[in-house]
Amino acid sequence: MVRSIDQQMTIKKALSAKAIEKMKIGDPDKADIGEYTGLRVHCGKTGMKTFFYRYRSPMDDSIKQYKIGTFPQVTLAEARIELIRLKAERNQGICPKHKKEQEKLQQQIEQELAQKDMSQLTVHQMIEMYLTEAIEDHLITDPRTGERKKVLGVRKPKGQSETRRTLYGDAVRVLGNRVALEVTRKDVVALTKEIIDRGSNVQAGRVLSELTLAYEYAIGLERFPANFANPALLAKMSIKQSRLKVTCKKGTRVLNDQELKRVLAWLPTSGFTTHQKHILYLTLWTGCRTGELCDAQWSDFDLDQGIWHLKASKNSTERYVQLSRQCVNFLQNLYQPDQEYLFASSRTGLPIQQKSLTEIKWQMKNPDKVQANFRPEQLWLKDIDDWNPHDLRRTVRTGLSRLGCPTDIAEAVLGHSKKGIEGTYNLHNYEAECAVWLQRWADYLDEIKKS
Repeated sequence: MVRSIDQQMTIKKALSAKAIEKMKIGDPDKADIGEYTGLRVHCGKTGMKTFFYRYRSPMDDSIKQYKIGTFPQVTLAEARIELIRLKAERNQGICPKHKKEQEKLQQQIEQELAQKDMSQLTVHQMIEMYLTEAIEDHLITDPRTGERKKVLGVRKPKGQSETRRTLYGDAVRVLGNRVALEVTRKDVVALTKEIIDRGSNVQAGRVLSELTLAYEYAIGLERFPANFANPALLAKMSIKQSRLKVTCKKGTRVLNDQELKRVLAWLPTSGFTTHQKHILYLTLWTGCRTGELCDAQWSDFDLDQGIWHLKASKNSTERYVQLSRQCVNFLQNLYQPDQEYLFASSRTGLPIQQKSLTEIKWQMKNPDKVQANFRPEQLWLKDIDDWNPHDLRRTVRTGLSRLGCPTDIAEAVLGHSKKGIEGTYNLHNYEAECAVWLQRWADYLDEIKKS
């Protein structure tokens, strides 16, 4: 009996996930049909099943195979979708395999160029990139409109200039010309040690911290290899392990009554500027930080109520500073309706900087090293132990305790945040109590001056 032609022909079936799962090592490749013709599956010697696209290249008519992926990580449906995309490329005269090889070659070239760029980036360039792109305000061009826009830096203007000064004063000076990729932990430790050896422990900590952030910024932008370790961060660990101090020594200086009397008698004739003298008086009356007073604005004061609304402070908690009668009288005499700030620079119109207090102090202590001609009565006091403007704040706190002021109220006067459970549950602001005790303290200062 003669079999029909249809029976003699091998009937081709479309690929199925079940058929692919059943494939064994040594089985012939399976091919798809219809619109998916060209999609094949190969079972390798390890049993791994791979989808590939078999086609004739439109470039030279040679047979090419393009790997799509392995089963079951790539499903049959996903392989078919990819096949349709590859066929569309081929119909446009593009050889998918040649295109992939060219993309891989281009990627290698870009990686080599990136490696070359990494090997040429200096510490100076890295720091400048960190400052101008992250820390400082800068202009960018909107790609849609072409307009120039100002982008604010992550630091306030004062912080921007301080960060630049910190990094340029030491990091750029010592390591600026070095290739950033070649700087080691040892180099950064040596830089930090050099700053510590000149007695600037706090500055050493600031330089180390900012240099760490500059490296982190460049690492985030992939300006270093993936396995690159931040040398400044490693140096931080070494500094910590060696127990080198890169923070300021905890202040303990408090002026006693005799020293306070001496300072109050000397202050009017001292070499401090008028603004600086006023800030020191207000520090003694309020217990506020000198930096808070430098930035004070008249719009935040209600002299009729004897209140200063302090909106921004070190602990980020706004508060209402209670003003004694002596303080209110002083401020009323100081008030100028056309002025925004209590202590504005005559040159810029902006608040004077807090650091000017310590700068003038240094000049008064070292008159032979500056051009300013101080009279004898303007020079720094030598008949009492040395003190700093911030010590006056600590003196206020200690003086309140000596007068019998409860701890909670004394801490509220200074604007210190409550810690732990007390900070969570005791939300009383002690404003009325602060007013009472600051008045007692102002009266006590009057007694000291008269005694």
